[in-house]
Amino acid sequence: MNFEDEKDYIMRLVKEMVRVLFSLLFGKKYVSVEQAAENKYEVSGKKLSELLAMADSGKINEAENILLGGIDYSNKEDTAAAALFYQYLCEKEEDFLRQNNYSKEEVLDGLRQVVRKAGYGDIANLIE
Repeated sequence: MNFEDEKDYIMRLVKEMVRVLFSLLFGKKYVSVEQAAENKYEVSGKKLSELLAMADSGKINEAENILLGGIDYSNKEDTAAAALFYQYLCEKEEDFLRQNNYSKEEVLDGLRQVVRKAGYGDIANLIE
């Protein structure tokens, strides 16, 4: 497996984990999970769109700290917002992530952490 294949593999893992998580959280089958246009998600007093904008401006670690600092893992909406955050990051180019002290591996690790803390650790174990 070359470097590019590994990154594509990580992206597929992240997207599959998010898809399965959404199916379990909301009780319906998701073929793919796309961020809703109206962006109803909010965590730690910030809208998901604000956290994504922070990530776009290179403040990935700061956005992640805000997200993880205030997430209520028993709240489906918070867990969904965190999953969407990591899915969004995974779609970023590796160069962008690297320039901002982040990586695809960290995206996958962050999502696994959220999934486990929300009580869905079996998803992370199955997909590994």
